Amino acid sequence: MALNPQITRRYQEKLLAQKQLLEKTMSAAVVQGRETVTDDTQDVADQAVISYQKELLFSQGTSGHHQLRLVHEALSRMRDGSFGECVHCGEEIGGKRLEALPWTPYCIVCQEKIENGELEDPARAA
Repeated sequence: MALNPQITRRYQEKLLAQKQLLEKTMSAAVVQGRETVTDDTQDVADQAVISYQKELLFSQGTSGHHQLRLVHEALSRMRDGSFGECVHCGEEIGGKRLEALPWTPYCIVCQEKIENGELEDPARAA
């Protein structure tokens, strides 16, 4: 699929903005995680809250890293000319889907198959 240069540039700008936002968010989470220190003088409830906060930060970081990888892969597909094609079936990814999720590697049909367990998501396995 050959996107016109204006549309490609718009998607590239969205991807770069998302990349910057994710990097900033993950850096802030790292700083916040380091500031969350357990103190021996805290009671059990305070320690539970801190433990929950750390787990939440870890989960956000993991999710952020996955999405950042998808953004990098989308930028790579843009460079090699395969952006907008489903990495599984090769079909064109719909414009509305790309507009909402420019980093998506899958068309809606393959994404539904992944969500229903009919297809393995190699992006998640990596």
